[in-house]
Amino acid sequence: MLSAPRTVDVLRAAGEPSRLRILALLAQEELAVLEICKVLDQSQPRVSRHLRLLAEAGLVERFPDGAWVFYRPSGRSEARTLADQVLAALDPSDAALARDAERLEAVRTERRAAADQYFARNASTWDEIRSLHVAEDRVEAAILRAAGPGPFGRLVDLGTGSGRMLTLFGDRARSGIGLDLSQQMLNVARARVEAAGLDSVELRHGDIFATRLPDGCADLVVVHQVLHYLGDPAAAVREASRLTGPGGRLVLIDFAPHALEMLREQHQHRRLGFSAAEMKRWLSAAGLRQVELETLPPARAEGLTVCVWTAQRSPA
Repeated sequence: MLSAPRTVDVLRAAGEPSRLRILALLAQEELAVLEICKVLDQSQPRVSRHLRLLAEAGLVERFPDGAWVFYRPSGRSEARTLADQVLAALDPSDAALARDAERLEAVRTERRAAADQYFARNASTWDEIRSLHVAEDRVEAAILRAAGPGPFGRLVDLGTGSGRMLTLFGDRARSGIGLDLSQQMLNVARARVEAAGLDSVELRHGDIFATRLPDGCADLVVVHQVLHYLGDPAAAVREASRLTGPGGRLVLIDFAPHALEMLREQHQHRRLGFSAAEMKRWLSAAGLRQVELETLPPARAEGLTVCVWTAQRSPA
């Protein structure tokens, strides 16, 4: 329960018109400071001051991404619950809120255009990498087999990238969260999720090593072609395992050990694949059981073998 003085502080922070508009915007999605400025039609110093006051009241969280700074609603707390109650009481037809909604849609349109350009710039690189391993339809079929038929209450996709795993499981998961450290890739994922009509999917800027999500919050956790980029993949497996709830399932997709140094030199791969023994050791140490592996050999000898590992948390 909030004390009376704390309640007053929270309401005072949320009660100023511009700050209330900011909270309404962030309730829809995380936004960069410059995007909020664009929607509110206010200067950056003014918006930054409002955001600072909201952060001090525990209503929003600040996180940097390169030269940009992003904000999102704070994690579940009594202050956040109180703010949500205030937002729920707002009239959605209010002129200021309706204008903000129109401007936010314009920001989203700009993002979608940037996402299309990003795909175009990187298409040749992706095709080069894809040509080295198994066709995507085979990999995705194996992922669906590994996950099981569902339905899943909550899906968590760590290192969501373009959001493909979220759209793949779209009709099998009642809700989904995709985390990625790259805001550019999150914009790509947002475009795909919106195009797929997935209203129950949330995309967040987040660190795979410290997701800040609750223990056991997911029925299905997926880590798709992420671990080979990481300096400490075992720590990422531990975090993914922590999120896997009782009776839930963790699916990891990555490469078997290989010798293609060009992926390290040209595409920033830190690890050149993972052995079955290594992955089983990590998953078992994290408290998961029934570790299973399906391997998908490449179409040509010099290609990469894709591995799909599955592990389960014991029912409560």
